[in-house]
Amino acid sequence: MKIVSHRKLVEFYNKYPDSKAPLEQWYMHVKQALWENFADIKKDFNHVDFIGNQRYVFNIKGNKYRLVVVIQFTHGYVYIRFVGSHSNYDSINCLTI
Repeated sequence: MKIVSHRKLVEFYNKYPDSKAPLEQWYMHVKQALWENFADIKKDFNHVDFIGNQRYVFNIKGNKYRLVVVIQFTHGYVYIRFVGSHSNYDSINCLTI
């Protein structure tokens, strides 16, 4: 998959260093993935949820952090829309980011 934009992950883990290893592991895994549907994602990440409008939420570092992405399977793109703490996630509208 092609991931847009790694920079958002770097900016986040520069502020929260304990998130660096799990976010980079997620990034490297997704970069090598060839997902065609939600079932493919679930095989790789059992903790992912589909929340509608092509958006998926990944739990990072034991659910301490959340990562919201838009996935366009037909083009093979993953767009990073949000990375933050669980409490920050609770205060956003995922369908508008």
